[in-house]
Amino acid sequence: MSGSLACVGIGMTLGAHICPLSKSYIEQADVVFSAVSHGITELWLQEMHQDVRSLQKYYQEGKSRQITYNEMVTAMMTEVRAGKKVVGAFYGHPGVFAQAPHKSIAMAKAEGFPAKMIPGISAEDCLIADLGIDPGRFGCQQFEASQFMFYKRQYDPSSYLILWQIGSAGDRSLTKFSTGAAYRLVLIELLSEKYPLEHQVILYEAAVLPIDNIRIETISLSELVGADIHMHTTLVIPPSEKMLPNEKLVARLAEIEQELA
Repeated sequence: MSGSLACVGIGMTLGAHICPLSKSYIEQADVVFSAVSHGITELWLQEMHQDVRSLQKYYQEGKSRQITYNEMVTAMMTEVRAGKKVVGAFYGHPGVFAQAPHKSIAMAKAEGFPAKMIPGISAEDCLIADLGIDPGRFGCQQFEASQFMFYKRQYDPSSYLILWQIGSAGDRSLTKFSTGAAYRLVLIELLSEKYPLEHQVILYEAAVLPIDNIRIETISLSELVGADIHMHTTLVIPPSEKMLPNEKLVARLAEIEQELA
């Protein structure tokens, strides 16, 4: 049982976000599996380790992503079971919007292998910094866009609402890399139950390469239907309403404070 698994986060921007611990795991591994889509990032990983194997090959248009994730887990676990120190290197944080790291770590532990996750700077961290958002000011709710559409989720328009992966919003098959305007119109109709169509929303994309421009594009909710949306585009909806004071509860707390005084 000499095999082991570590799923590490390399952050979002190439070379700028990786922590010393993640770098150490990559350098000391027997084999590194790379879940990055950019060729330059792949080359950067190969500078740290001679045996880097891409997991991107398992993605195919028309193929269920559930099958893809299972194949990724199988690829990593095969080497763990062979007694190797295995590292999975993932964009951002390996535990955020990534099934394969969670599944492979759970499987490795169940089979008695040492397994852990090393956090990284996620797209959420970059979003907070780039947009100047403090989640503690008004509160912040986050959902994967398709899940937000498929289920009756309760959300508060007096807080920030962040919808991830809107490029594939509404894809029930898990086989599409993107969905079109008709799907997006359904999302707009859902959001219009609580937000005016003229409410200003933000399209955000983090920088992957140091030379990349951060995308911060403000449009109205109604304009979302024709907007330029990519797989990594995130929709940020600022509050449209003021927070309503809970006067009854505040009065009760005031009574407690008086009694203590």
